[in-house]
Amino acid sequence: MSIRFTAKARRGMVALTVAAGLAVGAAGCGGGGGDDKKPEGAAPTSRTSGSDPSTQEGQTDEPLAELKGTGGLLLQITSAQRDSGGFVTVNGTLKNDGAKDLLIPAALSGNETEITKNGPSLGGATLVDSKGKKRYYVLRDTEGRPLTTTGLNTLKGGQTLPVFMQFPSPPADITEVTLQLPTLSSATVKISG
Repeated sequence: MSIRFTAKARRGMVALTVAAGLAVGAAGCGGGGGDDKKPEGAAPTSRTSGSDPSTQEGQTDEPLAELKGTGGLLLQITSAQRDSGGFVTVNGTLKNDGAKDLLIPAALSGNETEITKNGPSLGGATLVDSKGKKRYYVLRDTEGRPLTTTGLNTLKGGQTLPVFMQFPSPPADITEVTLQLPTLSSATVKISG
């Protein structure tokens, strides 16, 4: 009888431990209790899910370059930062400089099936290293999604949208590259870092 009692008690303790662990895990995920207001003056937190861009270090208000398209579409590049992992992240702002709503051209996604099947993006962007005679395409994750802003659709008149694109890094001695996107003019961009 004591063996049966010990086994029941042990199962009960295991169940209690698992339930407590799940409760702590659920509380740690911050399920939200309706009072999600941030204190005034708090610094904005960056989101790490999806492809929504965040303000990057080295990004300035004055654009490094501007790429112009038709209908008032304007891409202003605010930073091109090389990191130690072997990548270059280009940040900027896509803007509708016109007064009417503007449909983002599908051609900006490029024509590679692997990228276009993931929806509208800036996946057609390339960095061109004239000195090394190489072209660098937007990186992709393990599922083929481009490492760039995705879900581009329509910009209302005067609307801006922060965007990013990530590329393999050219050699360290290459500090200037040409950024090219289908339907937009090309521009020389200086890489920092």
